[in-house]
Order: sequence, then structure tokens, then C-alpha cells
Amino acid sequence: MVVTGADLRRRPALRSENVRAVPASSRIHAALRDDIVAMTLPPGAPLQEKQIALAYGVSRTPVREAILKLADERLVDIFPQYGTFVSRISVPEVRDAMIIRNALERTSVREAAAHVASLPEKERRQVMAPLVATLRQQRAAHRAGALAEFHAADEAFHQIIAELAGHPNIWRVIRQEKAHVDRCRLLTLPSPQRRASVIAEHQTVADAIGEGDADRAEKAMAAHLGRVIPSVEDLGAAHPDYFEAEGVPADAVNAR
Repeated sequence: MVVTGADLRRRPALRSENVRAVPASSRIHAALRDDIVAMTLPPGAPLQEKQIALAYGVSRTPVREAILKLADERLVDIFPQYGTFVSRISVPEVRDAMIIRNALERTSVREAAAHVASLPEKERRQVMAPLVATLRQQRAAHRAGALAEFHAADEAFHQIIAELAGHPNIWRVIRQEKAHVDRCRLLTLPSPQRRASVIAEHQTVADAIGEGDADRAEKAMAAHLGRVIPSVEDLGAAHPDYFEAEGVPADAVNAR
């Protein structure tokens, strides 16, 4: 899959008045990163600086800067004289990201529940309203088979918990670290059974937070995160072209 001008031209123009202060390289980086994480640009897809620059109406310099930043994040592989490709999913990075996420989210969910426990009943309902609304959105997306909307509601659910805890930056750190995890998760979402399980797990977490039970909330979150990716090995076997081959050089993987 080669990224062409037609693929990218659907995005808002980078020269829009309301985004003029944001450097072009930052906007291109954000757009490409979103597409990589969402699997719109799948693992192994070639990226061509010239095509991307034409699509965004910029020189190749900000495109190159954006791609170099993505390479630093291990989301792009650059091979001189050969090409630039969306990186394949790294199983070790998935495992590392889940360790980070587990530690941070268990902390945030405990603090969210403790905060709710400190509030009068009326205020509890008010602060829980966004979490309840997000669960409704996720159920609607599940029924419609709208995977992108389902994933967006999933992200919002966890972000709201961090905000309830009073530590919104926790979610910023987690989001930065879990790109490879998200790509794995999106491979599981076509399964209605998996989506239904996610909703049930989220409901258990939300119920514990709403009751101000920090211990139960942490236990529910730990159980949920333990099932975020049922089996990385099975995903790798089902989608071998999407994963790094252990012990195989990256350029050899991209060449196959």
C-alpha cells in the first residue's frame, strides 16, 4: 500500500486559519500517527515523502521531520536507498507498554474511586455522568459494528477515569506509550464477542468507581487490562505480515 495524494487529500488543509500557529511538521506527524495507530496505514505500508508533501501542499522538509519523529517512536522504519515503511508491530514493545499501562491505570482508577467516595450522592452522579455516557456510546457503536467509534469511546472511557482521578496527564503518557498495543487491539475488535466483553469489563470498572470502592475498582481494572489483548502470539499467527519476525532483521521483514 502506497500513501498517495488521494489517500491524504481528504484531510483538512494544513493552511487553515485556525491552525496556522501549529508547525506543519507537527500536524503531519499527528495525522500520520493517527492513521498508523488506527491501522488506516497498516504495518509494512510504504510512505513516500513526495506524495505526502503534495497532498498537504507543503515542501518535503516538514514531511521529513514528521517521519523522523515517527521513526523515533518506532512507528516508522527508514532504510536508506530502499524506502520508508510503517513499522510492523513489536511484541516486546506491546508487552512493555502493557506493564506501563497497568501500573498507571491501576493508580488512576483507585484515585478516581477515592475521589467519588469523598463526594455527596448528588455530586457522585454528576461526576460519573461522562463515564456513563461514554458507555452508552460504546454500546451503540458495538450494535452498529462501528469499530472506529467503538475504539474512540474506549479511549474516552479511560481518559475520563484519569480526569476523575485528578491526573489527566496519566492518560497522555499512556496514550504515547501504547501505539503498538492499540494496533493489536484493533485487530481484535471485528469480533462481536470481544467487543461485548470489553463493554462488560468497562461496566464493572464504572460500577466500582461509582460506588467509591477503590479496591474493587483496581481489581476490575487489572482484570480488564489483563484481557486487553487475549493473545499476542495468536494475533501474530493470524496476521504474520503485521508483526516483526523475532530474530529477523527489520529490512528483511519489510522486503518479504
